[in-house]
Amino acid sequence: MNRFVSLSALLLTGACAVGPDYVRPDVTTPGAFKETATFNTALNQPVPAPETVAAINAAPTPEAARALAKAKPQDDAVRGKWWETFGDDDLNKLEEQVASANQTVKAAEASFRQARALVAEARASFFPTVGATGSVSRGGGSSHINSATGISSGGAPHNSYAASLDASWVPDFWGKVRRELESSEAGAQASAANLATATLSAQAELAIDYLELRMADEQKRLLEASVAAYAKSLEITQNQYKAGIVVSSDVLQAKTQLESAQAQLIDVGVARAQFEHAIAVLIGRAPADFSIVEINNVPALPDTPDAVPSELLERRPDIASAERTVASANAQIGVAEAAYFPDITLSASGGYNSSTLANWFSLPNRFWSIGPTLAETIFDAGLRSAQTEAAIATYDQTVANYRQTVLTAFQAVEDNLAQLRIYAQEAATLDAEVQDAKQSLEVSLNQYKSGTVSYLNVVTAQTASLNAELTALNVRKARLVSMATLIQNLGGGWHASELDKPDVPQGETTPLSILPPSVK
Repeated sequence: MNRFVSLSALLLTGACAVGPDYVRPDVTTPGAFKETATFNTALNQPVPAPETVAAINAAPTPEAARALAKAKPQDDAVRGKWWETFGDDDLNKLEEQVASANQTVKAAEASFRQARALVAEARASFFPTVGATGSVSRGGGSSHINSATGISSGGAPHNSYAASLDASWVPDFWGKVRRELESSEAGAQASAANLATATLSAQAELAIDYLELRMADEQKRLLEASVAAYAKSLEITQNQYKAGIVVSSDVLQAKTQLESAQAQLIDVGVARAQFEHAIAVLIGRAPADFSIVEINNVPALPDTPDAVPSELLERRPDIASAERTVASANAQIGVAEAAYFPDITLSASGGYNSSTLANWFSLPNRFWSIGPTLAETIFDAGLRSAQTEAAIATYDQTVANYRQTVLTAFQAVEDNLAQLRIYAQEAATLDAEVQDAKQSLEVSLNQYKSGTVSYLNVVTAQTASLNAELTALNVRKARLVSMATLIQNLGGGWHASELDKPDVPQGETTPLSILPPSVK
């Protein structure tokens, strides 16, 4: 057995791994987001100095980008519990429940545990398998020699006792097991990144639904105030009609305006209920058992977080998952190429057999064997070649998917920055429009009371004022939602280095470790 172990160690020392070693695919990254400079200019914020822009453009790699980031203020950087930047305690409490209660996140966590188990399964192939067998039997019949024990039994009844220990091992000469382990490890890291993506997605969806709900409350308050004002206008018109000052059509117009606002107020309840139900499901609760109390508060709009495109490769878990999938596919090429080489199995067995129990474990009844077995496929009709080509094609596909994921991420951030810039400009214009509309309404009401204009002028002014305020609220909501989406598209504070951290305590939101120590 000592010779078996020594031979095994010698064989491992000279083993090699076939297939290409992994190199991260190149991705073209711009030095800065196009919309960042436009955004700063539109809001009269300082544009980065030329030397800063030059430094960013000269730093296309994530490492260089992070080095540059250390020299810049990071007050606006997204960290950890990013939802706290909205300054809403109710939102904070809800977000804390997502990672532990959301069923989609739980499914992703189970998938991650499965991937981690596959790593342990792949690692087990490095080691020999050892088995033990034992048997006791009694038989009789025509004279024969027992094939298991080698004992001639004759025709009389006889006993047979056997016990053996067997070991076999397939040395990883060509690196097939190492490539399988490499692929499993990368796949487990991709699964961990998928879990982070699922968690971030659920957290962002909850934040957006909550912001939508609070803005629905704000819209409700606006419509309630409008209904009260329209009811007062209707009362004035009815009194003037009774006094013979105005005609009945004025009363009908005032009543129609009031009923229209009342219908809008009722309709707001539909959207609010839907957002409340969606939030309940996101935190793993039945909508019937969950409610959010209406409060007179709207979350604050956070400052726009700072980011450069090259950092996005490290900050988005979906990009990390796509990159780790590429690494897994690359290792599978080596697995396919290893099939061209023979499998060598080292086997050893030993034990005792006897026809009597008393002499079962005596030295004369001992047996053993040791030796290698070589197996090689001579003809497979192009099977291995096809499998290798398929593995290469799969790798090329994952590279394209990775690059597309990066491009889509750049697009999403640029879209969000453009939305925030344009909505900010629109909000400034709408603020002026709302003030002008209110003044116009006040003038129209005074003119109507003095009898210089018809009620149609009042209705027109009321409609314009309400529409301006509703549009302003919608733009405010859009800015909040765009900010939450931007933070999500920037990775929500996640970083690829979390894939290499130690195991986290029970209950943490994101797995920071996925792999036991590797066998090299």
